Amino acid sequence: MAEQVPINSDSGSKYLVQGITKMMKIITSFIAAIVLAFFTVSSIPAQATVSEFPRGYKVNLRVMSYNIHHGVGVDNVLDLQRIADLITEKQADVVGIQEVDRHYGARSNFKDQAKVLAKMLGYHYVYGANLDLNPAVEGQDRRQYGTAILSKYPIIQSQNYLLSSFGKEQRGLLEATVNVKGNHLQVYNTHLGLDVPQRLAQVNEINDILSKKETPAILMGDLNAEPGVEEVELLRTGGNLVDVFQDADNANTFPVKNPSKRIDYIFVSEGMKFSGQQVLQSTYSDHLPITVDLELERSAPYLNGN
Repeated sequence: MAEQVPINSDSGSKYLVQGITKMMKIITSFIAAIVLAFFTVSSIPAQATVSEFPRGYKVNLRVMSYNIHHGVGVDNVLDLQRIADLITEKQADVVGIQEVDRHYGARSNFKDQAKVLAKMLGYHYVYGANLDLNPAVEGQDRRQYGTAILSKYPIIQSQNYLLSSFGKEQRGLLEATVNVKGNHLQVYNTHLGLDVPQRLAQVNEINDILSKKETPAILMGDLNAEPGVEEVELLRTGGNLVDVFQDADNANTFPVKNPSKRIDYIFVSEGMKFSGQQVLQSTYSDHLPITVDLELERSAPYLNGN
């Protein structure tokens, strides 16, 4: 049997020190290897990583257009929660809403309705004030009325264009660039005027705005015009747009009870795939909401390499 050496002997101390030194060298080498690996991975360009959504990956998007009548239903009850619940139930990803109040008056309890709805939904939003009036009491918020876009996906840019209205109620076109899993989609929301000369001028201005964009587009809103009239046809042909309800049956949206007119629309860029068009039965406004399912085909790497 080998002789045991006490740990407090000179020989034992010598071997203990050598063992500790050797262990320290191993630990140091291991840490250095980890640090080197970290900096090597960090230096790889973003373009070289595997995309979560590779080129050609298709993204489904449900779009809704809804004139919400400042949140008041046919029962004359103001209730934004039930509108938010309907959007949630129908799983709409991007929603264009018209007749939206912001601190406008007692009819909507002076609320910022777009902000309230976005908070209820957990969505991003932008607002376009077409009417921008002095507050009822000095020092309070300005009284505004217009349109809004609510989006499950980030909104990276927005602008509201005021359209020619000839001294009558001011109308506008709200634009938002929505980043849908790497796809930049132009979303437009509008509420056109009540007479033909207004609408014709407004449609020509909308076509001019859309013609300057190269990305896929959605245009939705309350056009106050029925299919087949000149202003609607101008949007279709001049904007290179497709009316997704053009061949749909029972697509009337106004009034809510026994609807006899189709004045609410969703248009998409030519070539964009769509399906599942629906007019939703709801009494939460004086218009019926409409939805369509779109299929977006990615044309750029996820996050565009950023």
